[in-house]
Amino acid sequence: MASTRDRALDAALELVGEQGIRALTHARVDERAGLPKGSTSNWFRTRDALVAGAVARLAETERAEFAATEAPPVETPEQLIEALSSMIAFQTGPRASRTRARYALFLEGAGDPDLLEPLLAQRRIFVEWTTALLARIGARSPDEAVRALMAAGDGLVLHRVTVDPAAEIRPVIERAVRAALD
Repeated sequence: MASTRDRALDAALELVGEQGIRALTHARVDERAGLPKGSTSNWFRTRDALVAGAVARLAETERAEFAATEAPPVETPEQLIEALSSMIAFQTGPRASRTRARYALFLEGAGDPDLLEPLLAQRRIFVEWTTALLARIGARSPDEAVRALMAAGDGLVLHRVTVDPAAEIRPVIERAVRAALD
């Protein structure tokens, strides 16, 4: 069973993902997590501490999921297109609420790199992984290509979790991967 702290943080992420950053209050977290009043504030005295805890929990949860997932083999452009399309479908489908929470937390901490460090570290790992895949499948400038590919993917994710949940994924990713290889 999850600890009181983890239950509070998971509830905080749910609230932010469903209702936005303004919904993040100690009382609402207690209520969402089914905890006695004041439980969340016992762990996180201030709202800033609660936001920092949510950022760290999000990074920790995603890191654990990524480590537990068997990465598909990526040796061809087609396999990269499939892998990225599947990731985006997952992040904007079953994990859409958590993805919205990640964006909200990124915006909340935009001026505070220390607060965002757990999420920025995750992103660096993903960029390195994607850069290596681009190099493996023949990108001439993988460091440059990864920036364009990540921007296209980020834009598509944001579009799907905010405007059009049914927006097609594969055509966008295919075009971005093909451009990355040009």
